[in-house]
Amino acid sequence: MKKTAYLLGLLLLSGCITVSGDYRLVAQDENGKDLLPKMKLLAHGTGIYTVKNSLCASFPKATIRIYDLHTNQELKGESPRKCR
Repeated sequence: MKKTAYLLGLLLLSGCITVSGDYRLVAQDENGKDLLPKMKLLAHGTGIYTVKNSLCASFPKATIRIYDLHTNQELKGESPRKCR
């Protein structure tokens, strides 16, 4: 019983993990060309989802790449994302 409660607690806590930090988002076309070359799109934490959804609404066939603003590394698990 204790093992089940422990595993359930871990499962619930893992669902609470959120994205935090500062990020730069880039929208690219099928050829990898930046669709907004004169704009620097920034988001903090879970704000990346709002920016990503807005970009996908504007550019339905785009690929969205998300980079950590401080390390310039792509955010694993969230990037790249292909708009539908």
